[in-house]
Amino acid sequence: MMAQGTYVADKTSGGEFNRDTAYITTRITADGRDGYPVEPGRYRLIVARACPWANRTIIVRRLLGLEDVLPIGFCGPTHDERSWTFDLDPDGVDPVLKIPRLRDAYLKRFPDYSKGITVPAIVEVATGEVVTNDFAQMTLDFSTEWKAYHREGAPDLYPEPLRDEIDEVARRIYTEVNNGVYRCGFAGSQEAYERAYDRLFTALDWLTECLATQRYLVGDTITEADVRLFTTLARFDPVYHGHFKCNRSKLSEMDVLWAYARDLFQTPGFGDTIDFVQIKAHYYVVHSDINPTQVVPKGPDLSNWLTPHGREALGGRPFGDGTPPGPTRDGERVPAGHGAG
Repeated sequence: MMAQGTYVADKTSGGEFNRDTAYITTRITADGRDGYPVEPGRYRLIVARACPWANRTIIVRRLLGLEDVLPIGFCGPTHDERSWTFDLDPDGVDPVLKIPRLRDAYLKRFPDYSKGITVPAIVEVATGEVVTNDFAQMTLDFSTEWKAYHREGAPDLYPEPLRDEIDEVARRIYTEVNNGVYRCGFAGSQEAYERAYDRLFTALDWLTECLATQRYLVGDTITEADVRLFTTLARFDPVYHGHFKCNRSKLSEMDVLWAYARDLFQTPGFGDTIDFVQIKAHYYVVHSDINPTQVVPKGPDLSNWLTPHGREALGGRPFGDGTPPGPTRDGERVPAGHGAG
């Protein structure tokens, strides 16, 4: 078994988990102002299906139809303290970048890079250098800077009239929910954990109230805000409820959020990106300071993700004036038996 890093917050700091948010802020733009213009085939998106931040990019890339212009590489679900690895590929090497560790692409551009080696990351193929790992900006740029390459019928996930509202909702989702579950799971003291727990469920109660009368978070179509919430909700019962002690309620016991999550899961581009086997393997194996045995739970039963949700009664048009994406591409499908059902 690979040696793992330490994730639980130090009690000397009050036991509160604080995420390092110093990402590589270089952007790939239509005008190339940072030196990296949008260009088909020039870059490779590196993800891990297990990671909720990377899962966002998989969903948005698929919804917008960027598969042909932005090829994708998948890391395995587990890693050691040094880096995500390409252990799903033959000989453990990415077939395009020819590297065994994502760390190699970071060090190629920044030889003294000392931050975390995170996914998602976009790598320039010709140089083998990482361009960015700024996951929050990445999906917004897919919607705006890569627009010339969207598929016909691609939805507008970041409509200009709603951007301020989307940004505001997304900020609260990030601090209170996306990162809130980690604040619970990595708390190093009882007091820090309880504060984090209360913050998380206060936010989930707020979201329940918001979504009780509207199908989506902002407007009547799916937006970036829904993508950002969905990837956390998909991991809630398999991981966060038990592993991270977010156990006031299971998602499947929160009627409104559970129906909302199933609605999205059953929408093309969402549930077909979720690999529950890899998700569970990542958290329960990599976080060995929380789960020293590295035993991966057998449950929960996931077939309930495919049950009727009834959210159509609230109206809404999932893709607005657009259309659903087509079938998942060969080589990008979640393996049989790894999803719901």
